[in-house]
Amino acid sequence: MFFQVYGANALSQWIMLLVVLLGLILLNEFARRTKFGGAIMFFVIPVLLTAYFLAIWIGVRSGAQWALENQTHVYMQGWFHYAKLYAATAGCIGFMMIKYKWGIGAKHWFKPFPFIIVAINILIACVSDFESAVMGWNKWWLTSEGVWQYGGWHNVMNGVAGLFNIFCMTAWWSVYSSKNKQDMIWPDMTWVYIVIYDIWNFAYTYNCLPTHSWYCGVALLLAPTIAALLWNRGGWIQNRANTLAIWCMFAQVFPLFQETFKNGQQWFSWATLPVLYPEGTATIEKLYAAGGQAAVDGIVGTTVDPSVVAANPSMMVFISALALVTNVVALCYIIVVSKKRHINPYKQDVFVNQKYYKDAMARADV
Repeated sequence: MFFQVYGANALSQWIMLLVVLLGLILLNEFARRTKFGGAIMFFVIPVLLTAYFLAIWIGVRSGAQWALENQTHVYMQGWFHYAKLYAATAGCIGFMMIKYKWGIGAKHWFKPFPFIIVAINILIACVSDFESAVMGWNKWWLTSEGVWQYGGWHNVMNGVAGLFNIFCMTAWWSVYSSKNKQDMIWPDMTWVYIVIYDIWNFAYTYNCLPTHSWYCGVALLLAPTIAALLWNRGGWIQNRANTLAIWCMFAQVFPLFQETFKNGQQWFSWATLPVLYPEGTATIEKLYAAGGQAAVDGIVGTTVDPSVVAANPSMMVFISALALVTNVVALCYIIVVSKKRHINPYKQDVFVNQKYYKDAMARADV
């Protein structure tokens, strides 16, 4: 319904989705269980990658062919990808400071850090959604990574849903280390928030990262959710930050893993397109042909009218509307419960009667 996962490539697409899902779950476990694992994933690797990104930037500035043709430069040079990578990594480091009580991580005033860094990450995505609406209102537009997006009301609805989602995070100061020191526990971030966040974030990736969303919108969201629901209750936000940072590192270096080229060809058979592109890779070929020399040269903001090349934004509209409705309903529920119990939902716990909350609190070192 959402993706073109049928035909000759279907088996490889589904197998690779499971491989990515399993890989993210295992790497998250490696990162969360020990200080060594966390240090490797969120200190050592980011430092090495930063040096690599700087080398590419210097190479591009000097006109070096290897840098100009580097897949990170060609396909992942937009502001969003770098902002997401470093914001997610900052979150991982901050969460480690809280769970291991390093420095200011042990201070009470630092406890709202998880809310702040998650809100920043959500705002980054909201800006991207609104950008797509402005750049391509009811038409195709070409991004700096050479991806054809289709803007419209779906971007506005999901951008607003993201803003509501920020205020659905409750009990900002009720953040703890787990008793076994493996996790940062946020007990009031229960399955309610996990569900509405996943719907919103899937809608975001589906709207603004259409050629990547099979992996970053499905596997990447399932990995932390599975862990949080089955064996790591209360640790969802840590799982989410860890898997997001890990995926961003991988995708920034190896974008061809999931990319579709200008000629409509794909490096690997498991690259997957959503139904936005009615004819699959042939739609992308037609878009570049219709965009003319500006599209071939990668001019950001090049547009093509859907009357020239057909688009199918129906699923984007559906999932964005669902994200908006579910987030509004959740926020209304939080307000009703808070008024009934005479509490401030951002200073006190809201979901205290849920089993998920009780299970999470049982793991927390309060």
